[in-house]
Amino acid sequence: MTRHLLDVTDFTVDEVNAILDMAEAPIDSLGAPLTGKGASLIFEKPSNRTRHSMEMAVVQLGGHPVYTRGEEVGFDTREPVEDVARIMAGYHAVVAARVFEHSTVERMAGAVDADGASVPIVNMLSDWSHPLQAFADALTMRQRLGQLVGRTVAYIGDYANVARSLAEISLLLGMKVRLACPTGFDADEAELERLSMIGDGDIAQTTRPPEAAEGAHAVHTDTWVSMGQESEKEARRRAFEGYAVDGTLMGEAADDAIFMHCLPAYRGFEVTADVIDGPRSVVFQQGHNRMHAARAAIAFVLDAASSSNPADFSTSGAVR
Repeated sequence: MTRHLLDVTDFTVDEVNAILDMAEAPIDSLGAPLTGKGASLIFEKPSNRTRHSMEMAVVQLGGHPVYTRGEEVGFDTREPVEDVARIMAGYHAVVAARVFEHSTVERMAGAVDADGASVPIVNMLSDWSHPLQAFADALTMRQRLGQLVGRTVAYIGDYANVARSLAEISLLLGMKVRLACPTGFDADEAELERLSMIGDGDIAQTTRPPEAAEGAHAVHTDTWVSMGQESEKEARRRAFEGYAVDGTLMGEAADDAIFMHCLPAYRGFEVTADVIDGPRSVVFQQGHNRMHAARAAIAFVLDAASSSNPADFSTSGAVR
């Protein structure tokens, strides 16, 4: 059965934990499933961490990554999204895309499914979700905090793709999620209701960052101005006044709390330099974990096509 990685919620709690276990396992335990095969990496939106982490993950799995810029495929301009997916599925064992609209990766998955191709589609980022970042975030929290069930994670800032995927994976893993977002940049009631039905964790939202950060074991933030929002920079800066993660805000968190940011970060905007460059910051470990998480996620979805139970994994061996 072909398994696509479009959202964190495509996976069960056991599968999420299996992927996290695989991310920490020796590379050779994954069996080099891409040996002699290619991986199509399509970047409608450019990236530093995503390109490097994905290319290296593919190489570590024995494969050959092929980087393609968005203008080279021209989704729905040069040719339809579905045609691109069908062509790439004939060349590669996995197709990954970093896109503007989430519907693009959904259409890609639908096209390869319609053709009966056993080629997973991997979402490297869309306007709706960033699942590979979420796996890296969860991996980092697990490495630094240990058991995550019952731990509290705070997200301060714009409720968008990164925050959504972080909330989803944290709830699946039994964490308490606290969002602090300005009005108009927050999760609406329908979204909060959807999140409340995920996993065994619990979700709450406030407009007051100290309330969300109080007692938290991990404090996350993200840029207030994402790619394509540059014209909104000043308006967003005003809207997010008081939402910067600084030393005072981190003082509200637990004594062993860590600071996390998916990067790139803008010191003096969403986070102060003393926090991101301070002893509680794990942003570079978090960034490096993008590669380990990507390697594990790709290996998992590739194995799903040939295994009846790809979640049956232990760090003493490969997927069984």
